[in-house]
Amino acid sequence: MQTRNNTTLFAGTGTALATPFEEGRVDYTAMGRLIDWQIDQGIDFLVVLGTTGEAPAVSEVERQGVISFAVERAAGRVPVVVGTGGNNTDHSIHNCLEARALGAQGVLIVTPYYNKPTQEGLFRHYETIARKVDLPIVLYNVPGRTGVNLLPETAVRLAAIPNIVALKEASGNLMQAEEVITALHATRPDFAVLSGNDDQAFHMVNSGGHGVISVLSNITPARTARMISQARAGNVEEARAIHHELLPLMRSLFMETNPMPVKYALSRLGFCENRMRLPLVEASPACMRQIDIDLARCNVTANQVEGESAA
Repeated sequence: MQTRNNTTLFAGTGTALATPFEEGRVDYTAMGRLIDWQIDQGIDFLVVLGTTGEAPAVSEVERQGVISFAVERAAGRVPVVVGTGGNNTDHSIHNCLEARALGAQGVLIVTPYYNKPTQEGLFRHYETIARKVDLPIVLYNVPGRTGVNLLPETAVRLAAIPNIVALKEASGNLMQAEEVITALHATRPDFAVLSGNDDQAFHMVNSGGHGVISVLSNITPARTARMISQARAGNVEEARAIHHELLPLMRSLFMETNPMPVKYALSRLGFCENRMRLPLVEASPACMRQIDIDLARCNVTANQVEGESAA
């Protein structure tokens, strides 16, 4: 489960994998191709059944199938992290234990949505899960979707729990991210702070963060992984050049609700059908046109995908 520097779990580039669908079913053939390509192109770990994986629209039986398939297909080449969060603590524990039984190497737990707990409620939620679940836990802070913000002081409290090993920070607030990074460098240097926003990943790593859980890497895994690895190695100029090169796609992939744009991009690259599950729908024609423009600007085509070199 350790990353290549053998100190920090789940550092580097983790792909927030899209879940391919066909005719109302999970398309495991497409998922297998996508997983193999991601690993071949140098990503460090996979995240399944997160936001990009449309977890809220996947049934319990399908969850089990996706987890089992991802673990078996990865075959130990990279760790598989499973999204297990929700707004019911007991149900999140159930999801975590199920993921563990199916072979997951870690879990990604989003802050509870809709019921809007206080900071103390967030602490107790994660603390309770961590006591019951013998797996590495990645906290996931995305207040734009959940309506609640996991504040730096709460993240630092939670980092004192040994099996809470990382934070996916997607508040969009770089100052908040830097507060967490600074505090945790002093108290728990092995704790990974990961960007949850592709357009901030370069900046966060250069401020001491450990990597990214990326939507972009679904379609540019090698370059995304190289951007992060070069930034972590202190090769800022090369990392910055890749960041600027891919910035158009970082923007267009979030023109509309994730994963609508990235599903369209994956369909253009021949990986899967452009299918979402309601209440999500296909990206608008304007969004599709912009993605087509930016795929070309960033030299991402179906032919180029076949020859893209690993980081």
